[in-house]
Amino acid sequence: MMRSLYSGVSGLKNHQTRMDVVGNNISNVNTTGFKSGRVTFSDTLSQTLSGASRADAENALGGTNPKQIGLGSAVSSIDTLFTDGSPQSTGNNTDLCLSGNGLFVVKSGGVNYYTRNGAFKFDEQGNYVNSDGIPVMGWMADDAGKLNTSADIGGIKIPAGKPMAAKSTTKFTYANNLDSTAAIGDAVNTSATVYDSQGGAHTIPIIITKDSANTWKLSLPTATPYVINEASGNVNVTFASNTDLKFTTSGKYDSGSAKLHFTYDDGGTPAKQTAADQDVDIDLKTLTQFSGSSTAYASNDGNAAGTLKSVSIDSSGVITGTYTNGVNKAEAQVAVAQFNNAAGLTKEGNSLYSKSNNSGEPNIKGAKDLGTTITPSALEMSNVDLASELTDMIVTQRGYQSNSKIITVSDELLETLIGMKR
Repeated sequence: MMRSLYSGVSGLKNHQTRMDVVGNNISNVNTTGFKSGRVTFSDTLSQTLSGASRADAENALGGTNPKQIGLGSAVSSIDTLFTDGSPQSTGNNTDLCLSGNGLFVVKSGGVNYYTRNGAFKFDEQGNYVNSDGIPVMGWMADDAGKLNTSADIGGIKIPAGKPMAAKSTTKFTYANNLDSTAAIGDAVNTSATVYDSQGGAHTIPIIITKDSANTWKLSLPTATPYVINEASGNVNVTFASNTDLKFTTSGKYDSGSAKLHFTYDDGGTPAKQTAADQDVDIDLKTLTQFSGSSTAYASNDGNAAGTLKSVSIDSSGVITGTYTNGVNKAEAQVAVAQFNNAAGLTKEGNSLYSKSNNSGEPNIKGAKDLGTTITPSALEMSNVDLASELTDMIVTQRGYQSNSKIITVSDELLETLIGMKR
């Protein structure tokens, strides 16, 4: 008789636990990046009244099953369901929505925490932080805009109005096509911009003339030195080296390169240097010679001085800065952590998780390296299914009521048994 009472009590406790989890899910139906929980039950150890017996063929007797009485139920697990929530557009370019098996990394008090809440922003010092001011972890790019995601992660800091120093041009790179049907002597009027050591921009006309069936020559408009007269002084340009540009019969680059030499003076007598002399290599390896129009153009690796105007974030978490000089440069990349068992993480509150003994160690990489996707200007909605939670609430309520009846009826039976003594 007492067994049924204990079974009823265990059922009440377990259904109360389930109701607590359902209530927490519904409470967080609109919490950014929230992952719903579920409760599973299992039966407890049964009391065995008699064990099973084998069949006795000699006496023509069959086997018997064990006689066991269950002693109630127990909470088997409380699981966190790491299914994706739907992205919700916010229009805020620093918000991030993460899809797939991964979490953002933040650091507080020297300890890494993990979150799916991508409501990030830049603080007054340019630190990239979450809504509680905890720094978001990732990798900072070097001055050339290169990222090393194999290095240790650290805080991301991109101050507003960040300056970009002037960089003198060291190389022109030609791309696209030269028309293979052009007649011998036909020329193409291309131009390239060179930046000097002070960030000044100078436009240089470079002529590419067809010399034979698969050979072109590079030249300047006049005999060297070619002089550009500017208000600040003269720019003197000469070919330091000149090699014919040759193509294969299939129209692919075969050989050829060139180098230009620049000197700068103020135009006075005697001339005074206004910027450092520089040599600029001309890379022609990506040019082709196919039938069609000539579309060759040159880009350069230099730039004028500028300041950071805005930032944007792509699907791999790379933060790109746009500067007033027209240069776009990678500034940083947001780190993503992946766990073998994300459901084993420990909830720390404020939408944060920490690793546990059963979560495994974090594998921290870029988003695309882990097969995850970042949606910028969006946040991940809670993955709580409200219809399912309301249904579970009803089922849990009925389970709780049924277990309470076990206690009520068992008490009435005990009362009857005690009344027999009277």
